[in-house]
Amino acid sequence: MPSPRVPPGANITVTVQVLDGVDKGKVFRALPVPLTIGREEGNLLRLNDERVSRYHAKVLLDGEDLVLTDMESTNGTRVNGHIVQLRRLRFGDRITVGRSLLLFGSDEEIRARKAHLAEGTRPAAERGSGEGGLDGPPTLHASDPGHELDDEECEFDLNVRNESDQHDTPPPTRALPLLPEKLTPSQAARIAEIFDFFHQQLTCATENIEADEEGSKVLLSYADWQTVLSVQNLLARYLRAVAEPDSLGQ
Repeated sequence: MPSPRVPPGANITVTVQVLDGVDKGKVFRALPVPLTIGREEGNLLRLNDERVSRYHAKVLLDGEDLVLTDMESTNGTRVNGHIVQLRRLRFGDRITVGRSLLLFGSDEEIRARKAHLAEGTRPAAERGSGEGGLDGPPTLHASDPGHELDDEECEFDLNVRNESDQHDTPPPTRALPLLPEKLTPSQAARIAEIFDFFHQQLTCATENIEADEEGSKVLLSYADWQTVLSVQNLLARYLRAVAEPDSLGQ
């Protein structure tokens, strides 16, 4: 799906996930359109961010497209790193308002768009007669030369509570590992510090990503790419340290 398109007159809802900011980790589900984003209580998507204007931006349905409009906010609105006044939204777009970073779409919608983009990388004969790659292929394909990852290894199901529906066919993804239970307050605090450290590092490395107008290709600076690799390396060291505690200081 190139962008969320709906029949004229249809009543639709959207999902917005908070990646960073005071409200990070929150998921706003089933928000009816039109909706406004802001700091005031009257907004359907209300953020506790002093850098967000009282009524910062709005999302409305125009024809078959969902459109984001900045409402003359004090600090502006960015989509995929670009300052915008008016922008058509696609699942997976990153919206920055104030100090808050928002992800547009549910995990399922983003996964479907990712599959659509991946379809554009296949030969036309394999794609069939559908629209195929209107969004084009993703720009970046990186892997360890010593290990070629398959698609399932790069996919995971963001299901924190490990909920399942026996009537649904499970997607070909890896379930998100559950957190250990019955942690002491000290252990929970230490784990939270580790997760927060990696979250901040990845946020810093990706906050300057720029996307093209179609949102199908992204550009990451070499310095930021090296930060991502450093985080990957540090994660590998932490994994080893779980089994060999003394190895982390080596």
